[in-house]
Amino acid sequence: MVVIGRERGDGPTGRLGHYRARDGSPGAAVDVDLNRPHAGLVVGKRGAGKTHTLGVLLEGLAAADGVAPVVADPMGAFGPLADAGIGRVEPPRVSADALGPRAWCSLLGLAPESGAGALVWRAASEAETLAGMRERVADCDAAAAARRAAANHLDLAAAWGVFDADGLTATDLCDGDATVLSLSGLDRAPANAVLAAVAGALYGGRVAGAVDRLPWLLVDEAHAFTDGVAGRPLRRLLTRGRRPGVSCWLATQRPSALPDVAVSQADLLVAHRLTSERDVAALRGARPTYLDALDERLPTETGAALVVDDATETVHHVRVRERRTPDGGASPRAVDGDGGCR
Repeated sequence: MVVIGRERGDGPTGRLGHYRARDGSPGAAVDVDLNRPHAGLVVGKRGAGKTHTLGVLLEGLAAADGVAPVVADPMGAFGPLADAGIGRVEPPRVSADALGPRAWCSLLGLAPESGAGALVWRAASEAETLAGMRERVADCDAAAAARRAAANHLDLAAAWGVFDADGLTATDLCDGDATVLSLSGLDRAPANAVLAAVAGALYGGRVAGAVDRLPWLLVDEAHAFTDGVAGRPLRRLLTRGRRPGVSCWLATQRPSALPDVAVSQADLLVAHRLTSERDVAALRGARPTYLDALDERLPTETGAALVVDDATETVHHVRVRERRTPDGGASPRAVDGDGGCR
């Protein structure tokens, strides 16, 4: 058995799959190190197996000691896992003060130097709850137009239904075997707000010593978050999460849409089939040492993956194993393979 992500040592691992033999038969077992924090990236075109791979990783984490996996699920692909005993938060709610003043302005599309933006900035600096922010704006001494604009934007945020004074904490997120954050019913802005708060809570919880287990944040469809208010906290996990012990894994069909740091900081890269030259070039540019022949080496079959392990400076050709829990990421079919209806 080979353990990707470490050269030596012991501790928990999760079964990723098996080596791909040339004749199509499974080779030696391949596990992933779960004992240390990792920054990971899972890429591949639609239907190539990205979400399936995240689910495989989640299964291993949920069964391991000392870790606390949290999954951001924007497409509802992890819903069936609730039937397998994995906790699901729907809808997830976070506290307003989990976002800083700059994030609030960005979230609401307000320039900080504008009248309305300045009021929101001040309210976010002074109040701990969204209700408190709205009261600050209503009672402030400012131009009526600026107060009205700021109040309207905060009313919109309240209508999203994701802010609560008793929102999720690091302790809540790290309490069970695993937590799935259901974001599929949320628009882009509120989903980004939730993920930004969660990423910040996990990082802050470890820095403050509030949680003993090592959090693993898994983000599906990551390109929908890295250019929003969640982008900054995610980049912090990728660049600084290792020291406090927070892992961050991003999955996307568009690696070219991610910031450079998301690719360059990943010590583990799982690449499924990619056909876009722009996406292939994004990986090749960040991993030239390993991927000089990337065009020829990328898998062409669903479920197959090229794994780049920067920790051991090795490349592995792997077939990801079948899931033990229901796979909600698979595309629905009108007729299944043997002619029966699904």
